[in-house]
Amino acid sequence: MTQHFPTRQLRFFLTAPAPCPYLPERYERKVFAHLPLSDGASVNDSLTQVGFRRSQNIAYRPACEACSACVSARIPARDYVFSRYERRVLNRNPDIERHLVEAEATMEQFDLLRRYLHSRHADGGMAEMTWPDYVAMVEDTAVRTHIIEYRLASRDGGPGDLIACALVDLMSDGLSLVYSFYDPTLGRRSLGSFMILDHVVQACLTEIPYVYLGYWVRGSEKMDYKARFSPIEILRPEGWALMSARDRPPPIRS
Repeated sequence: MTQHFPTRQLRFFLTAPAPCPYLPERYERKVFAHLPLSDGASVNDSLTQVGFRRSQNIAYRPACEACSACVSARIPARDYVFSRYERRVLNRNPDIERHLVEAEATMEQFDLLRRYLHSRHADGGMAEMTWPDYVAMVEDTAVRTHIIEYRLASRDGGPGDLIACALVDLMSDGLSLVYSFYDPTLGRRSLGSFMILDHVVQACLTEIPYVYLGYWVRGSEKMDYKARFSPIEILRPEGWALMSARDRPPPIRS
């Protein structure tokens, strides 16, 4: 698949092998490039469309020597049909308000992130993230990005309790969910799924074609949830294609 990048030249680098965070007894390598400050948004668009992800001002993608389990995934918003379970997730959260804010880190967001990481990813690479790390994750960027804050409806006219956040890039053809986190004590709300579904709704309302979810990793319990959205497209060597039924995990029926 040929892709032309709107910049003079990108220099790509390859990381050394490191233990895979998703699949046991495997090692990962990544190819990455620094996004240019002048046209970082358009370069990030082009790279995302061919399977890269953004972290601050770096675009990266897996380049593992003996594994191809990581596959880019995106939801075609205009063709999306909400399942019964997904409609229940949306309907059980009528008291959540969404607020689009600038990509500026706040201590309130960071406190929520720390609670989320300690509960859900205590053994992950981000578990020891510091305040300066979070500021860099949110603010060190040359692309069009923002944060969606999800708050409970206020009872006193002030800001409601912050229960979830999503760092989102606005691309030429979609919304790219860079990172999201939520209150781990509110399990019944299914906030992880709710944020994705909410972005599908917003993409439909604004006629944005896709919601980019990052990598689906076959065999990883942490990433299986992405394959439950339907329809969903995954990036094959020949281009984007709808995920087949045999690739999907069992649907959630609760």
